Amino acid sequence: MNTTNSKQQKLRTPRYKLLPYATIQAATQGDPDAIAAVLRHYEGYIAKLSTRRLFDEMGNVYLCVDETMRRRLEIKLIAGILTFKVA
Repeated sequence: MNTTNSKQQKLRTPRYKLLPYATIQAATQGDPDAIAAVLRHYEGYIAKLSTRRLFDEMGNVYLCVDETMRRRLEIKLIAGILTFKVA
């Protein structure tokens, strides 16, 4: 087994599944289904960014998603999609 070849293959393989170009293009043109697909693609990342630590009176830590922050990030993403220029 050639380890150099397998290392090169791992470098070329994307870690995450990418959005198809057609979906991105349709989203930039305002297609609601394509915009929803982009939002679904980034929903985990948005949830991670909007997660907050809360402490109760005993000092226990709880993680929760700040819904206001999540919505604001989704709106920013939609605004960015609609202003994005596809080459």
